[in-house]
Amino acid sequence: MDSEADLHSEIKALSILSENPELYEEIVKLGSIESLVNLLSHENTDIAIDVVEVISELTDDSLEAEQSQWEVIVNAMLEADLLSLLSSNFKRFDEKHESDRCGVFHSINILENLASMTSLAEKIGKQSNILDWLVERVRKRESPLSQNTQYSAELIAILLQSSTLNVKKICDIDGVNCFLEILANYRHVNPVKGTEEEEYVENLFDALTCVVNSPEGKFKFIEAEGVELCLIMIKNGKMSKSRALRLLDHSLGSLDALEVCERLVEAGGLKIIFSIFMKKEDGSSIEHLLGIFSSLLKLLTANSAYRIRTLAKFVEKDYDKIRKLVKLRREYASRVKSIDEDIKKEQEGLDVKIIETMADECLSKRLDAGLFCLQTIDVILAWLVAEDDGASKRVRSLLAENSETLTIISETLNEQIAAVVGDTEEETMTRDMLMTLVKFLT
Repeated sequence: MDSEADLHSEIKALSILSENPELYEEIVKLGSIESLVNLLSHENTDIAIDVVEVISELTDDSLEAEQSQWEVIVNAMLEADLLSLLSSNFKRFDEKHESDRCGVFHSINILENLASMTSLAEKIGKQSNILDWLVERVRKRESPLSQNTQYSAELIAILLQSSTLNVKKICDIDGVNCFLEILANYRHVNPVKGTEEEEYVENLFDALTCVVNSPEGKFKFIEAEGVELCLIMIKNGKMSKSRALRLLDHSLGSLDALEVCERLVEAGGLKIIFSIFMKKEDGSSIEHLLGIFSSLLKLLTANSAYRIRTLAKFVEKDYDKIRKLVKLRREYASRVKSIDEDIKKEQEGLDVKIIETMADECLSKRLDAGLFCLQTIDVILAWLVAEDDGASKRVRSLLAENSETLTIISETLNEQIAAVVGDTEEETMTRDMLMTLVKFLT
């Protein structure tokens, strides 16, 4: 190559390949992809940036390339040490310059393209320092917040959604504490609507929501006082309120969440959560509040101070929380019943096999109508009937106002039991819990 100008032109010319994926296998055989990737280490960063842009185009999974063609070119790039070279360039690109900022953006885009495949998302987290760089990048203070900072947060969320191994690594490199420290800045203020900053905040909440589903993530969340931060955000009622509710719900949502439940009670969370519940909230917030109540009743140890304090919240003020639960139950039950009637009409005269193929679609319609909330409410009411005589009498009397009995709750619980078909520890315990609750309703 006579000059870097010629090299620049040759690199740019390769972008035409993205329109001809049938040639991918051939150019891999010729060694062109290996040569292209090796140019990422070129001493002239402008050349490296040219290469990044072309690789971004070639790995775009929205192109018309078949999966096998895409995998051929991507595997060749990975064998040429693509991930390590991208990681090295993150350190040498200077984002004070527009061209380098573009280089960083396209590098992140390459990683997003690769992360569309779970095994590659894991490889990104496992075989490079890219996650470490991304965590440091989202921590960078900027005003206004840049596109690359937002994109880094988005990529973190994608990588965590794709792989539990990446979740573990984020916990190991103190990512949970980093994300919570950043989000703490938004406990009293909202990011400007429709900006990169608003999306950045949502991405960090999404990342944390993935993390707290794991045992390691729950531990880090408690350690970094994530429960306390969520409660402050919920109480203050800013843009972060609904995201914090969702995050808290997820952190409580599995068998290994006892310590999170106890921390919520210790931190004064019951007053905040029940106060929010008694106000008029949107459907999504109600769903998460119900999830939190259900988790507390499912996980808090029998006769513990934590459980007694939780039960006391349901029975205080003349059982007003139970009254609202029954009111919500009627609303959700009415909507689900209406959908069930529509489904029944649609299926009249259809062959059994055709009806079976419609099962997923019908379930989706029922869930949209509020089936999950109805089921969660009935689990909560069943717990209250089982554990408190006064609550039991009030539930029965409130149902009787509409000529209903505990049988309708039993029916919902039995439907949930029938849906638990696996035999994992969590599924077995859930099935046993529901079967025990049904006994208290008869």
